[in-house]
Amino acid sequence: MKRCFLLLLVVFTLPILALTPDTETQARAALYKGFSWLRASQSADGSWSDKRFPGMSALALWAMANANIPENAHAAQKAEAYLVACAQPDGGLYVPIPGRRGGGLGNYNTCLCLTALHAAGGKERHADVLLAARAYIASTQIETEGLHEGGFGYDKSSPREYTDLNNTLYAIDAMRLTQDLEEMRPGNQKKVDINWDAAKQYVLSMQQLQGEYAGGFVYNREVPRATKEGARPQLKAYGSMTYAGLLAMLHCQLSRDDPRVRSVYQYIGKHWTLDENPGQGNQGLYFYYDILARALHTAAIEHITLADGTRIDWKEALAKELIHRQKPDGTWVNTSNRFWEADPVLSTSYALLALTLILD
Repeated sequence: MKRCFLLLLVVFTLPILALTPDTETQARAALYKGFSWLRASQSADGSWSDKRFPGMSALALWAMANANIPENAHAAQKAEAYLVACAQPDGGLYVPIPGRRGGGLGNYNTCLCLTALHAAGGKERHADVLLAARAYIASTQIETEGLHEGGFGYDKSSPREYTDLNNTLYAIDAMRLTQDLEEMRPGNQKKVDINWDAAKQYVLSMQQLQGEYAGGFVYNREVPRATKEGARPQLKAYGSMTYAGLLAMLHCQLSRDDPRVRSVYQYIGKHWTLDENPGQGNQGLYFYYDILARALHTAAIEHITLADGTRIDWKEALAKELIHRQKPDGTWVNTSNRFWEADPVLSTSYALLALTLILD
C-alpha cells in the first residue's frame, strides 16, 4: 500500500493546472464511456438503480449536469422528470417506505435531488418544487441542545434524534449551492435557510484536535459499543469524512487560512493516498474520490507539496487512478458493498462527478 506519512505543506497556486495531454485524452474517454453506460442502463421512467431511493438517480443526473455533454440531454430530461415526480406533500423529494428503519431517508434523498435538479437548470422549470425542498431540508435540522444540535440525520420522521457528518454535509452542500433559489421565493413567503452558526459548530465538533488523527473528522460522536473485552473503541477520523468536514467548513464560510482548516491539510498530508479510503480500506472508496475532488476543488488547491519538495498534482493523480479502475463496460464498481458501492450506478456516478471536476 502506497502512503505518504510525511507532513504535507499545502500550496495554493493561482494558475489552473491542466492535465498532461495523454491523461486528459484518457480521462475524457473514460468520462464518455461511463456516461454511455449510464444512458444505456437508465430505466424507462428516468430512474437508475433502486427506485425507493431517488438520490441514486440524482447523483447520475448531477454528473450529467456538470459534464454538459449533448448526448446526455435526453437521459437528463427523463431523470429530471423522475426526480420531480418524487416530490412529497411535506416538500421532500423522496419515496416513503413505511416500516423501514430510517424510513425513506428523506433528508439524504432530498438533498441530492435538490442539488442535482438545481445543477441541471431545474430552477427555471420547477422553482416551486425546489423551494419546497429547501424548506424541507431546513426543517430537518436538529435544534435541541446536546450532541446533535445543528446537525442533520437521514430522516425527519425518525423516532429518535440522530445526526452524522455525512448527512450534515449533504444538507449544507445543498443549501449553499441552491441559495440563489430564495430570490425566486414569492414576496409573501419568508425566505428559508438553515441555522449556519449551529451547523458550523456541529461540523467543528466532529474534528479531532489531537493525536495521530488530529485535524481529521469522524462520522458522528455517538460512543461506539463496547467490545467483547469490555473496552469502548475510540472514535477515529478517516479520509472521506475529513474531506466532507473540509467542504462543510468552506460552505460555513471558514477561511482557508483558519487554523482549524489548516489542521485538515496536516491530516491530509499524513494520510494522503488514493489506494484506499484512509482508515476505511475499500469501504466508501468512490465516495472518497468524489468528496476529495469536491473539497479540494472548492478550496482551490491545485498542488500539494511534500516537505522534500516533491509536488503532487492531485487532479492528475486522481484522474489516473479512476482511469485505471474503470471496468471494460465503462462502469466503476467497488468490491466492498458497504455503503452500497457494489452498485455500479452509485460508484460510476461518484467517479463521473470526480472526473467532471478534474476536467473542469
